[in-house]
Amino acid sequence: MTLFEVFQYIIIALYLAGMTFFFIGSLKNNPALGKLGNLSAIAGFALHTIDLLLAVTLYRSTVLSDGYFYFSLLGWSFILVYFGLWWKVRSTFFALTASPLALLLFLISLASQSLKVTLPKHLAGLFVGLHIGTIFFSIALMAMAAGAGVAFLYLNNKIKTKANLTGMGKEMPSLNTFDNVNHWSIIIGFPLYTLGLAAGFLWARGAFTRMFSWDPKEIVTLVVWFLFAFLFHQRIVVGWRGKKPAILVIIVFVITMISLWGINFLVPTHHSFKA
Repeated sequence: MTLFEVFQYIIIALYLAGMTFFFIGSLKNNPALGKLGNLSAIAGFALHTIDLLLAVTLYRSTVLSDGYFYFSLLGWSFILVYFGLWWKVRSTFFALTASPLALLLFLISLASQSLKVTLPKHLAGLFVGLHIGTIFFSIALMAMAAGAGVAFLYLNNKIKTKANLTGMGKEMPSLNTFDNVNHWSIIIGFPLYTLGLAAGFLWARGAFTRMFSWDPKEIVTLVVWFLFAFLFHQRIVVGWRGKKPAILVIIVFVITMISLWGINFLVPTHHSFKA
């Protein structure tokens, strides 16, 4: 077993432990378990960072065409964004969204080592640095906003119906906290998504001689951008709060996931993953 493989097994164990601590800690209202979850997530994130650096160092010539790298990087982005939110609101509740997704993506990355992504060598740096990097962080922010949206709708319904909160519901952050997370995620995530999309079209110009080719992935990505732009406008200019942005960001995130999994794997596209 190589050092690379040892790191991967330890990362899985730490992410799994963190997810378990977060869930049970929220369910049982046990702050100590939440702290253990954070410690596990920090340790897993640190090793995950080293794992990505090892991948870039040891497999420099092939890592950018390896499906493993992209799924692993996306999972890493979820944990990074969670830490940013935890620093801002001091609540481990949002780990219930980030931790399972990060673990799932890391496991998928290990199963995707035979998948290849075709990149023009002269544009690989631009593609990964601007397009992939910014898109992944915006997706992670979108996921946090969607998780906050689901929690907002649940808690808001409980309050309106005057139903008793049980289990983890008792320790959920306030409606205002969920709405603020939605707000921060959108005002940061949309500009990042726009930058990533622009870099992608620039890359397409060099790779395929035209910026837009009616590729299924490009069409769905533009649909997501227009919905994201509308949501950004409504929050910043119109002042949307509460239920409406919560519902819309969930819709945007679901479409993004359909695009990521359905189109990349099942539909002929420039962005497909091939074994």
